[in-house]
Amino acid sequence: MRFSTSTIVLALPLLAAAESPLDQYKAKFQNFLGSFAGTAGGAAVPQADEVPQQKPIVSDTESATSSSVEPKHIERLTLANWKDTLYAPVQPEATTPEEWWVLVTGGNKTCFGRCGPVEKAFGETVEKFSTIPNSPHVAVLDCEEEPVLCNVWSAGASSLWVFDILPPPAAVDVYWKRLNFTTITAADLLETFDKETTEGKEAAGFQLVEGALHPFDGTLARYNLAVPIAYALHYLSIIPSWAMMLFVSFFSRTMMNRSVGGAQNRRANPARGAAPGDGRS
Repeated sequence: MRFSTSTIVLALPLLAAAESPLDQYKAKFQNFLGSFAGTAGGAAVPQADEVPQQKPIVSDTESATSSSVEPKHIERLTLANWKDTLYAPVQPEATTPEEWWVLVTGGNKTCFGRCGPVEKAFGETVEKFSTIPNSPHVAVLDCEEEPVLCNVWSAGASSLWVFDILPPPAAVDVYWKRLNFTTITAADLLETFDKETTEGKEAAGFQLVEGALHPFDGTLARYNLAVPIAYALHYLSIIPSWAMMLFVSFFSRTMMNRSVGGAQNRRANPARGAAPGDGRS
C-alpha cells in the first residue's frame, strides 16, 4: 500500500493526539506504583517535579517588616554637626524625648585596634532596631577622626552614650556605659535595650552624666569653654613625650635658678641693723 506525502503530513496531528492519552495513562500507572511501594515498605517518594518547596521560617514580624521597613541610617557625628544631628528629629512641641544611641569607637591610636567586635555588635543591633517600633536613633562617634569632640564629651572609645533630647531650652539627659572590647554581642545590646525600656537606664547599667562636663548643660558648655579646653587637651596629647619632658626640664631649671639667685642676693646684701652708737661710754 502506498501513502502520499500529503497523507502522512495530515496524519501526524492524529498520531500526536493518540500519544497524549497514552502518556496520561503512563503517569497514572507510575503514581499507582509509587503509592503501592509506600504502603508496602515505606512512605511514597514523590517525583522530582512534585517535591513541594519548603518556605523559610519567618516570623510574622519579620515578614511584615522585611518588605515595608527601611534599615536605620547610622549618622556620623562630627564637631560641626553633632548638635544639629541630635536635635534634627525633635519636634518643636514634643513632650516625649527622642532617644539616641551613640557608639563611641576609635582606631589603632584611640582603641588600640580592638573596637572591631564592638562595631560589629552595634551594626547587628541597628539591623534589629529596624524591626522594632520606636527604637532609638543611632549614630557613631569615631575618636580617631573626631578627637576634639570626644574631649568635649569626655568620652572614650568602646562606650555607648544615650541622649534623651527634648526641644530647647529643656535639659538633656545623657547616660553612658562602658562596653567590653571582646565579649560584647548584639544579644547583649538588645538585652540592654529591653532592660532599659522596662526597668530604666540605671538598671540597664547606664550612668547619668552630671556636673561641669555635661556636653549640653555643664558649666563648661554654658560658658562656651568646652571646645577651647578640648582643643587644648588635644594639642597637648599630640605633643611628643620627649618634647613635654624637655619643656618641664627647662621650666623647672628656670624656677630653680630664680629661687637660688634670690637666696644668694639676700646673703650678699643682708639687711642693715641698728645705727652704730655715738661712741659715748
